[in-house]
Amino acid sequence: MENNIAEMVRHVIFLLILIFALGMLSGKLAVWLKLPDVALFLVAGIVFGQGFHLVTETSSSFTNQFILTIGSALILFDGGRNIRLSGLKKVGLTVAMLSVPGVLITCAAVAAAAHLLLGLPWMYALLLGAIISSTDPATLIPVFKQVRIRTKVRETVESESAFNDATGSILTFSLLGVIAGGQALSVGAAVGQFAVSALGGIAVGAAVGYGLCLITAHLRLGLLRDYATIALVVTALGAYWLGDTLHVSGFMATFTAGLIWGNAGEFKLNIEDKLQEIGHFTENITVLLRMLIFILLGSQVNFQVIADHLWTSLGVIAIFMLIGRPLTVLASALPDRKAGWSWREIVFMFWVRETGVIPAALSGMIAGMGVKYADIIASVTFMAVLVTILLQAGTTAYFARKLGLEE
Repeated sequence: MENNIAEMVRHVIFLLILIFALGMLSGKLAVWLKLPDVALFLVAGIVFGQGFHLVTETSSSFTNQFILTIGSALILFDGGRNIRLSGLKKVGLTVAMLSVPGVLITCAAVAAAAHLLLGLPWMYALLLGAIISSTDPATLIPVFKQVRIRTKVRETVESESAFNDATGSILTFSLLGVIAGGQALSVGAAVGQFAVSALGGIAVGAAVGYGLCLITAHLRLGLLRDYATIALVVTALGAYWLGDTLHVSGFMATFTAGLIWGNAGEFKLNIEDKLQEIGHFTENITVLLRMLIFILLGSQVNFQVIADHLWTSLGVIAIFMLIGRPLTVLASALPDRKAGWSWREIVFMFWVRETGVIPAALSGMIAGMGVKYADIIASVTFMAVLVTILLQAGTTAYFARKLGLEE
């Protein structure tokens, strides 16, 4: 028994060393090639997992599921932390529409395509749609650091990518609950379950986020001020754990807690002197988590399944990008008269919708659960991540210039 434990410990240590080393090399290569780093992380996972068989963690292993869960929670927390509530005053309706009805529109478009082209039963087609319906703040934010575009557009797309990650996660687990229960989908019951999960997550996240931010940031009660970054991690994981324990959305809880930490000033809490320290810490931790999630995803890709469904998968992704996304943006932006969207801004938002960390993590989680059709769902998710990141993230600067949106 002790030998087995020691062997597992050595295995995990070797896995972390290898993934972080590959991640650093891939990151430097991505800068040189001017490509998003996550694309190179995927390639590294494929080469050293499928090729050299050095990254051999299975999707159902404890280590893999632990990394995916912790990584998703911390990345969602950071997504919430990067949103400025003051910036949502003008575009709040658009962001709200993109983050809830927009996710449902994208999910429906993908589900219809997956049902028709891949032959997936409706419930599993909807599950695939829910998994890839959210965009990726971990990819978008680095892109927008390199490409300076109009503030209104940038804040809208970044806010959407954070909010809809939480929505997509809730929708995914709501559908998993229906599938696991073996019951027919009831729209009323599904909406009720979604609302309870989301609102419960918001309540838990608000309580945990405000409570820990208060005892960290308050000028007189700031007992944890010297441990701000540690308190931040405890907040993120504590909100997720409590939400999950209470059977509401842990992902929405950790996102809401991050929103409170990122807008501490709005709640009369002062954490200005810790912002640089927190910023450096969260930037590094999210890079580490992206390395772990994407290299593991690349190492677990089933190329036989991809080959068997290549053209139909690409058809689903084409509908996802060229029909689902434009419909989502039009339905969300046109009703928002206050934002005053121009057609150039709307067309730009058609194109900016990278699929990334949360969809990758969710597909890994369902693969680990042994859900039926998980191999097809994982392969389509992998293709969606790769295609959208290479094709869309790689051309964001070009389209911004062509549409006259650069500042």
